[in-house]
Amino acid sequence: MSTRDHQDELRSERDYVAGLYARLDAERARVQRERTAALRGRGGTAVERDVEVRALAREAERLDVADNGLCFGRLDTASGDRAYIGRIGLFDEDDEYEPVLLDWRAPASRPFYTATGANPENMHRRRQFHTRGRRVLDFTDEVFGRPGGDERGDAALLAAVDAPRGAGMRDIVATIQAEQDAIIRLDHPGVVVIEGGPGTGKTVVALHRVAYLLYTQRERMERHGVLVVGPNPAFLDHIGRVLPSLGESEVVFRTTGDLVPGLRVTAEDSPAAARLKGSLRILDVLAAAIADRQRLPEHPQPIELRDVVVRIDAETAEWAREEARASGLPHNEARAVFTEIVTYVLTERAIARIGRGWLTRDDREAWEQLRADLLVELAEHDAFTAALDRLWPVLTPEALLAGLYESPERLRAAGTGEVLLRADGAAWTVSDVPLLDELVDLLGRAEPADRTAEREREAEAGYAAGVLEILNVERHDLMDDEDHLLAQDLLHAEDLAERFVERDTRDLADRAAADRDWTYRHVVVDEAQELSEMDWRVLMRRCPSRSFTVVGDLAQRRSAAGATAWGAMLDRYVPGRWAYRSLSVNYRTPAEIMAVAAALLAEFAPGVRPPESVRACGVEPWSRHVTEGALPAAVEEFVRDEAGRDGTSVVIGPPDVPGAVPASRTKGLEFDAVLVVEPGRILADGPSGAAELYVALTRATQRLGVVHRDPLPPVLRGLATGARPG
Repeated sequence: MSTRDHQDELRSERDYVAGLYARLDAERARVQRERTAALRGRGGTAVERDVEVRALAREAERLDVADNGLCFGRLDTASGDRAYIGRIGLFDEDDEYEPVLLDWRAPASRPFYTATGANPENMHRRRQFHTRGRRVLDFTDEVFGRPGGDERGDAALLAAVDAPRGAGMRDIVATIQAEQDAIIRLDHPGVVVIEGGPGTGKTVVALHRVAYLLYTQRERMERHGVLVVGPNPAFLDHIGRVLPSLGESEVVFRTTGDLVPGLRVTAEDSPAAARLKGSLRILDVLAAAIADRQRLPEHPQPIELRDVVVRIDAETAEWAREEARASGLPHNEARAVFTEIVTYVLTERAIARIGRGWLTRDDREAWEQLRADLLVELAEHDAFTAALDRLWPVLTPEALLAGLYESPERLRAAGTGEVLLRADGAAWTVSDVPLLDELVDLLGRAEPADRTAEREREAEAGYAAGVLEILNVERHDLMDDEDHLLAQDLLHAEDLAERFVERDTRDLADRAAADRDWTYRHVVVDEAQELSEMDWRVLMRRCPSRSFTVVGDLAQRRSAAGATAWGAMLDRYVPGRWAYRSLSVNYRTPAEIMAVAAALLAEFAPGVRPPESVRACGVEPWSRHVTEGALPAAVEEFVRDEAGRDGTSVVIGPPDVPGAVPASRTKGLEFDAVLVVEPGRILADGPSGAAELYVALTRATQRLGVVHRDPLPPVLRGLATGARPG
């Protein structure tokens, strides 16, 4: 194409995209008019208007996020047809709703990501736009089948990966590659495991897969939403913009420490404690801890009634305990069975003593009347209630677990020794979260939830009945005519009670995050190699349909309780229903830096193949040996120099290095420049040290430096030494 033809084509494309933005603006204006009308209460019931307002709000969000990079490409078929590809779909209302812009998730858009010179999929050309805001700056063409044609669209891809990093992860909707697209659109109803080394885009692929599932299965998924689980808050902040940028907002972002609403993690476990808490063996410990609180009296417990003294002895309590345990009910709900047996024995004994000489079972009416009186007396008897509380107490997960951790005797009884012993039992760790969640089901509620709801409903109806009574009295006082309608004739108390119930107007994400029993239609688990067996039990409870996208890299595992093989974690829950996919291309880490990281990987995980970098940056990684006193100055120099550049930077090192963050806090993140301080100390920090250093070395997209006082680990001695490259 000549320069003049290119400019003419560019003007034509700019006009077309400008027309798309005009349609976008018209759609925005329409949605705003309809939202205003709905908020003003024109037509329909309040509930119908509320549903309409929420739907229009979601539509407005979808249109807003499409403003930046609305259209990013065009497909030309071999027969001469063309289609424009973008963030959302737009239609021509004057032409039988013909699409003028295809949503990137639509089936017709797939060749934009998958067509190659070897397999053009009946496509002639793929055109990718380079845009800024609403303006098309230029375009790049691939003509399939042309000799020397670039079948991967490297111009747009390399421009994206070379661009300076901002505050958060960007979507890749304009530059999805074929191996990524195959995973995004994979039609698999169970668990999809995406494994890939650093920089392969596994996280962003998982998020685009969520956007695709919401697009293709919106009715099934939208009402319950999607849960995204990440390793730490910084990571969730980093990825949090991706799905909203794709028009999806019904998503809850949480760390594993946030999965029990209201719980605050303040402490950290030893590796031994984390390993035990993360294993399924802890289930036996929890069961033993509960059983330990279901006790028998050492001495008969006297209960002084009005006419007789009865005693709860060990034999009675043991029978009641066996029956309660055999019921299969959670501990707190099984207390009713325990209480029923004990009450039965005590009333039988009391009746026999009170009625000795004059009452027999043949006198059924008198016998039952006496039993009824005794039941009322026992129900209101403080000593009887106190005895039940000692033998079968109502327990909360927090109280049970904290009491276990603080008691060497209870820990020994549960078979753990003292590995879990700590002074403050309620100083919760991340590993405690799945245990507390498990105990919610093992203990149950103090009374069934439906009965609690029924009582609340009765209270609301009673309050409403009182309001109606007041209205009737006031109306009667004001009227002389006795022949009038009462308020009850027009409105029942139950109907009025509905009006006092405050409707939950929170967004789905807020409601789901606050509700421990909320279940999701799909769950994304990032850095999944760090999750323990107990963590997986929590997540499986959150998603009964077992629809997951699991993202991880076993070579980066640092948790003592984490996964060593995917099947070991998943076969228990989804045997035969999980699919494995791998990503092999590194889009983040340049070849110069990946060569350093690959040498380390070969030492601690020789069977793992490092991902292949798509580019070189032209800057060699470097190292500098400094004296102890010069280390702070070297770190400050790096920070100062990087502050004058575009993009982001980070210092990674041991906790005692000022200004440094541990490698574990950078997992899943990326920076233009990285300074690793004291790699030898990172490597030597326990069994996970090599994985920690591997993470640290693979965060940089452009520049990597190493500063050290201690000797450099042999695996890093190939780094260029001396002054930092400019």
